[in-house]
Amino acid sequence: MSLSIRLLGTSASRPTIERNVASLAVHREGETLMFDCGEGTQRQMMRYGVSFALGDIFFTHMHADHLLGVIGLLRTMALQGRTEPLRLWGPRGAARTFKRVEALGFERPAFPVETAELEAGQCIERTGYIIRAFAVEHRGSSSLGYALVEEERKGRFDPEHARELGIPEGPMWGQIHRGMAVTLDDGRVVEPSELVGPKRPGRIVVITGDTRPCAATIDAARGADLLIHEATFGVEEAERAVETGHSTAREAAQVAYAAGVRRLVLTHFSARYSRDASELVAEARAVFPNTIAGKDGLEIEVPFRDAAGDQPSDA
Repeated sequence: MSLSIRLLGTSASRPTIERNVASLAVHREGETLMFDCGEGTQRQMMRYGVSFALGDIFFTHMHADHLLGVIGLLRTMALQGRTEPLRLWGPRGAARTFKRVEALGFERPAFPVETAELEAGQCIERTGYIIRAFAVEHRGSSSLGYALVEEERKGRFDPEHARELGIPEGPMWGQIHRGMAVTLDDGRVVEPSELVGPKRPGRIVVITGDTRPCAATIDAARGADLLIHEATFGVEEAERAVETGHSTAREAAQVAYAAGVRRLVLTHFSARYSRDASELVAEARAVFPNTIAGKDGLEIEVPFRDAAGDQPSDA
């Protein structure tokens, strides 16, 4: 089951030649979710092959560099003849902004636009996973991060041992894998524990949006497979990061280390790092080595882990 992230915009505050403003898409088994939708996002979607058939856009906060692109995206969807609903999610106070967005610059779209405000700790349940909102700390706005958390998977079924026990391939294998004991023709009862290993973890992807390093992010990201954390500044601008409610690359790495995540992706770079973010990566890797700098168009695959949580797996 595939899970990947496509970065659509990795610049802070304003677009640059190299980077658009904030947006990313999550692809999971044919479903597309968007997180933030800065100015020009729809063109990035075209450029990097992200479907306009997405059903949900989650906004971390209502600042313009995370929001303005949805106006044009709604209009394009209407011109394409969309009829399916589009759901817009955001933090407290977002509904009023969504109403303005929906009415700005074009007639009311022919498709339903559903809006909802989320509170920290609230979960949206979907088939096989949830989206959990958590509070982050960004100056001047009600802001949320989001964690995509998959359900646990069944343990691995051992077909060779099943054959050794004389269990015919077919419905009985399925019953055992679903946790049901089976009775063979000779009267033997085979329990699932004989053939099915321990449950295996699903994947966890955490997206912070704009934030200072905070305990809520560490809690949300514990053991996560991927943390996408803003890194607007380098250490030489640590005071400015505090003043503006942002993080340095080193602070993002400290969050990743404290949470015990598997991988860290830095994003939301100040324009001074637009062409070369290697300085930020070096600062972060000194604390958390498995760090990369995001860039527009980058696709990140998120593999499964085995039951122990150590080795990646495709199953």
